Amino acid sequence: TGAADYAQFCASCHGAAGQGDGPAASGLRPRPGDLTLLARNNGGSFPRLRVMNRIDGYTMGMSDSPMPQFGQELRDGPTVLFDAGDGVATPTPARLVALTQHLERMQQ
Repeated sequence: TGAADYAQFCASCHGAAGQGDGPAASGLRPRPGDLTLLARNNGGSFPRLRVMNRIDGYTMGMSDSPMPQFGQELRDGPTVLFDAGDGVATPTPARLVALTQHLERMQQ
């Protein structure tokens, strides 16, 4: 599930509630972001595609973060057709979709 993958891959840095206060956060520079503010910081719209790209590790050669890439781990299992908001249903790892949906539910 998205919640289980969040606990496994994200919570140590971003914290259980996603506010960037996980146990590993204090040693990281820059500090992990507050994932509960992604929609607020994007004009009120959750940036699904950008979030999925970041989790997967696709940052177009630009990354100022020590965040690891999780694409390989999340590719295990089935794919689903997913529309990230651009009107194009694309085969996407189901675990990546579930994790993204979990993050979307965490928004304040």
